[in-house]
Amino acid sequence: MQFTAQQIADLLKGQLEGNANVVITKLAKIEEGEPGAISFLSNPAYTSYLYTTKASLVIINKDFVLTAPVSAALLRVDSAENAFATLLEMYNQVKLNKKGISKLAFISESATVGKDIYAGEFSFIGENAKIGNNVKIYPQVYIGDNAVIGDNTTLFAGVKIYSETVIGKNCIIHSGTVIGSDGFRFNPENDHKKVPQIGNVIIEDDVEIGANCAIDRATLGSTILRKGVKFDNLIHIAHNVEIGENTYYAAHGVVAGSTKIGKNCMFSGQVGIVGHLNIADNTIIT
Repeated sequence: MQFTAQQIADLLKGQLEGNANVVITKLAKIEEGEPGAISFLSNPAYTSYLYTTKASLVIINKDFVLTAPVSAALLRVDSAENAFATLLEMYNQVKLNKKGISKLAFISESATVGKDIYAGEFSFIGENAKIGNNVKIYPQVYIGDNAVIGDNTTLFAGVKIYSETVIGKNCIIHSGTVIGSDGFRFNPENDHKKVPQIGNVIIEDDVEIGANCAIDRATLGSTILRKGVKFDNLIHIAHNVEIGENTYYAAHGVVAGSTKIGKNCMFSGQVGIVGHLNIADNTIIT
């Protein structure tokens, strides 16, 4: 990353005050700013750092009133927090824009692979799998037979996707997560034999799943995460659960089998939900 303050001002459509030619090479918190860094101020609790930071450029709100001189160039925008988030997103896009298939990756001959994918070392794509365009498959990712991965989805290192799993577009799956492992179902009345789990997992578009989560496949039918679901780390979703659109779940959450959760719900950390419930849209559980 290397831009001038003026280039960043043009990008964010902000009003620049100070040296337009100063070169920005990194992003930093305002209290840890150093020459060449860009930071932002949105929380009033950090206002004092604006006057002491060594950052070269600081994004502030348009209506912010200075009470002392500053050494940094200033970029005034409607929302400093939103503007900085835009920069972070762009930085991530550049940093994570990997392409190419490693010689150490394995792709089955029957698999279908889209354009501009990245497949890192020791990644595995199974028989009849379908991989969309611009998919990022980091090292040591396993994608089982007949799995489907939609366009622009990223699977970070060590993700395991079992067979028949369907993942939509623009999803992010973080390291260590397992999708499609067997549901936990045994029959005490039949010598505790395992009940075969022959369903699958369906994850719709724009879903993000944190690290070390486990999403079990259905006994029959599908375990479903609807569009826009966001999971923190260390969450377990049991067989045949359905999570509604745009529902958020914080870390250490567990949902037992066959429960249906509505849209736009929010669950704090360590919330546990027993099986076979129906939870209404817009529910918040702490």
